[in-house]
Amino acid sequence: MWKFIIKRLLLSVFILFFVALIIYTIMRFIPTSYVDSMAREMSQKQGALSYQELKQQLNSVYGLDDPILIGYFKWLSNAVRGKFGDTWYYTGKVTAKFADVIWNSFFLGAVAFILEVLIAIPLGILSARKQYSKTDYAVTVVALIGISLPTFFFATLLKLVFSVKLGWFELYGSVGKFYNQLSTWGKFLDIASHNVMPIMTLVIVNIGSLMRYTRTNMLEVLNADYIRTARAKGLSESKVINKHAFRNTLIPIVTILGGTIPSLFSGAMITETLFQIEGIGRISYDAMVHGDIPFTMFYLTFLAMLTLLGTLIADIMYAIVDPRVRIS
Repeated sequence: MWKFIIKRLLLSVFILFFVALIIYTIMRFIPTSYVDSMAREMSQKQGALSYQELKQQLNSVYGLDDPILIGYFKWLSNAVRGKFGDTWYYTGKVTAKFADVIWNSFFLGAVAFILEVLIAIPLGILSARKQYSKTDYAVTVVALIGISLPTFFFATLLKLVFSVKLGWFELYGSVGKFYNQLSTWGKFLDIASHNVMPIMTLVIVNIGSLMRYTRTNMLEVLNADYIRTARAKGLSESKVINKHAFRNTLIPIVTILGGTIPSLFSGAMITETLFQIEGIGRISYDAMVHGDIPFTMFYLTFLAMLTLLGTLIADIMYAIVDPRVRIS
């Protein structure tokens, strides 16, 4: 197992090197550049240098006048030492800005992910056990609604009902106006109330695919010969489902869950924007629009690392949940 993990980690480093190179190359060719807008703004001031002269100076400062490969290796040499530079669009270090907002997105993503698993998998199993029943049709309708609903539409609908009509929750923000004046328990309740609708949005729009995936795999397992044999031996239905059938549906489910690790840190751009939450999804989108190469490079490389890590974790989990899987 350890040899396999070390081998995969070395392979991941090799893959990450070329992924980061591709990302850096794309960043150098994006049409919108913060350097261009900064040079244009500075050139309009009285007594300032021309736009082209200012652009050349700024490109030299940020290392954008180097060829792509040379510029990439300069960035890489700093990145391996944890130095990702200053953000162009925001203020301060890239890593400092990232640390300020990442936990808002992680909280939303983690809570939504836990609720998705707790709701989707049991409902998927229940739907498979009661195939073509009213329960099955009801679960299928809920799953299809979740898959079909656009995020912006469902979020707007929640805001209309629970904020505008009922007045239960605030329309925007992560905390209320008087957050700093509240007690510890009051602060917790304030944060929780502001995150109810964003979490509901993420759960509903993402729950359908996992629910349908669980149902499909459970149906395939329930029709297997060994399940019929277990029932013929007189085992209870709960033991057949929970001990024999569900265990063999875990591999495809683990594949999906391993791939969700990046989503816990990537943020939910539309949801965060609609509810005006300072999360990494919204911040990264603004950085990309304004050509903030240092921040975008760090963010995309971080997601690539998480994707490789999620794949490795899923592979390790295969051997844990299914003894038939062996690693040579």
